[in-house]
Amino acid sequence: MSMSQATRIEVRRLDGRLTCTFLGGHLSARRVGAPEGRVRVALVGTVALLLAGDAVRIEVVVGRGVDLEIVEVAGTVAYDMRGGSAEWQVDVHVEDGGVLVWEGLPFVIADGADVTRTMTVVLDGSACAVLRETYVFGRTGEAGGDLRTSTVIAHDDRPLLVEQLDLRAGARIDGAILGTARCFDAVTSLGARIETARPGLLQLESAGSIDRRLAESLHTTGLSQTFRDATAVIRRRNMASSASSSQSEPTGLSVLQTRSSTHRPSRRLPAE
Repeated sequence: MSMSQATRIEVRRLDGRLTCTFLGGHLSARRVGAPEGRVRVALVGTVALLLAGDAVRIEVVVGRGVDLEIVEVAGTVAYDMRGGSAEWQVDVHVEDGGVLVWEGLPFVIADGADVTRTMTVVLDGSACAVLRETYVFGRTGEAGGDLRTSTVIAHDDRPLLVEQLDLRAGARIDGAILGTARCFDAVTSLGARIETARPGLLQLESAGSIDRRLAESLHTTGLSQTFRDATAVIRRRNMASSASSSQSEPTGLSVLQTRSSTHRPSRRLPAE
């Protein structure tokens, strides 16, 4: 695998000021405008992604009492890897009183791609998070390549979800997995439940829910509104719990950004 240093986003409240520390890898983190009291960070690709041999790593640390929103500038296409493979790893730690909102854009698995995605989420105390993951198998006219995913979510050292999905082409056509659907869309709310009577909604043992939809077209899943509703719920919850502790704190934001010193030559995408 083509290893690089991890893309790291760490946001903390120090002496009443919000401090961001960024480290660049395959993706670069950049602060963008956000409402007062919130930090919004955009993830921007620094090289063509995702190609055979790539090993993308993203580390996110949300400090105590911090409200962080991560936005993706563009979706990701895993291209034909011609017998090779790639990895995509995400590690998240949300400390007590922190909030993470991350609406991932579509991750497209083109014909010939072979990708393993892993995600670990650790929450402390009253931490909350809302995450969206969207997989699309194949570009127009394609059936799509192979994807395997592994997810571990824990709250105060207790596991909430430990799951592995085999979404390789030969396995996902099973009616109990994707069947004929091309799109796998999921919203995960941690720290507050998604309140709906929709059949199939997975309620976690602790406060948390997972809403998944399978569809032929992404725009038919209806999860964009679910994501917005879940985000509003956790922000109201967090605001109520932190109102007293935030009084009389000075405001401000400083940013420390370190970019990888590794030279990355431009790369050509696989020929169509």
